[in-house]
Amino acid sequence: MSLTEKVGVCVIGSGRAGLIHARNFARVVSNAKLVAMVDPVEETVKNACAELEIKTYYTDYTDALADSNVDAVIVVTPTVLHREIVVTAANSGKHVFCEKPMAMSVDECDEMIAACKDNEVKLQIGFMRRYDRGFMAAKERIDDGEIGDVVLVRSCTRGPSVPQPWQYDIAASNGPLAEVNSHDIDTLRWFAESEIAEVYCIAGNYRCPQAKEKHPDFYDNVIMSARFANGLQGQIDGAVSVRYGYDAKVEILGTTGVLHIGRLDQSGVVVVNSESGISTPAVPSWRNLFLDAYLQEDREFIDAITEDTVPRVTGHDGKMAVAVVNAGNRSIIEKRPVQLGGER
Repeated sequence: MSLTEKVGVCVIGSGRAGLIHARNFARVVSNAKLVAMVDPVEETVKNACAELEIKTYYTDYTDALADSNVDAVIVVTPTVLHREIVVTAANSGKHVFCEKPMAMSVDECDEMIAACKDNEVKLQIGFMRRYDRGFMAAKERIDDGEIGDVVLVRSCTRGPSVPQPWQYDIAASNGPLAEVNSHDIDTLRWFAESEIAEVYCIAGNYRCPQAKEKHPDFYDNVIMSARFANGLQGQIDGAVSVRYGYDAKVEILGTTGVLHIGRLDQSGVVVVNSESGISTPAVPSWRNLFLDAYLQEDREFIDAITEDTVPRVTGHDGKMAVAVVNAGNRSIIEKRPVQLGGER
C-alpha cells in the first residue's frame, strides 16, 4: 500500500462501541477512510451510515470482505462471533482490529493469531487503556522507580448498565469477567510485567434477579485474587448494573510507595449546599472516560498497517486475557484456586 493512500476501513458491528471507532475513522484518523459499515439489523446499520455520511453498508460481513475498497476491518460484535469473523477476514487479506474480549477460548485465539500470521495481516486487540494518557503516565512513573518495586496491582471496573439478554448466558459471553474485566486483566499483566499463574474467584448475582431462572450461573459481582509467575500479587473487583456510574480505578502498591489511577467524579467540581450536602457528578459511561484512548488505538492500528509496525496490543495479549477469564470462570464454578496452563 502506498504511503499516500488512505486505508479503507469497514466497521463490523454498528452498536455503541462500533460507532466510537467508526466516528474516528470517518472524521479524525487522517490516513484512514471509513468505507462501509456492517450490522445484521438493516435499520441499525442504515442509521449509522446516515450519521457517518457514508453510503455503503452490508448486513452480511462476508459481503464486506469481498469489497475491494475494504483494506481493514474493525470487529465489534458479540464475542462468540469473533473467531469466525477474524479468521475469515484474515483469509480475505484484510487487516484486523478486534475488540475485547478477543474470543471465547485460548484455542480460538490461537486460530485467529495463526490466520493473521499466515496471511501477513495485522492483528490488534482493543485494550484501549494502554493508550490512555493517565495509564501511560502511571506506567512511566512506575518504570522510573517512584514507588519502588511493584508488589500488588489492584484494578476495579464497575459498569452502570444492565447487561444485554445474551450476556446472561455465560456460554455465549464468558460473563462479566470477559465483558467487563478483560481490561482489568490486561492492566494487571501490563503493570506486573508477568503472566498470571493462578487465580481464585468468588462471584454472585445480587442486582439482576431477572437472570436467575434461566441463567442461574450468571454473576453480576466478582472478585479475583491472582498470583503472578514472577511472584507479584493481583486483585480484580468487577461488577455490572451498579447504576451509580462508571467506576474504573487502579492501585499499584510498591515497596516504597503507592500509585492511584482513575477517578469516579466526572468533572472535578464539588458542590456543597444545605439541601443536598456534598455532591459531584459521576462518570456516566466508559464512552465518556476513554474517548481519547479509543482514538489513539485507532490511529496506531492504521499506522501499523501503513508503516508495517507491530501494534502495542497484540493477539498474544488478547489470548492471555482470555486464558485468565476461562480460569476465573472455572474457579467460580469449582470454588477453588485454578492454575493456568502453559499458555504462552
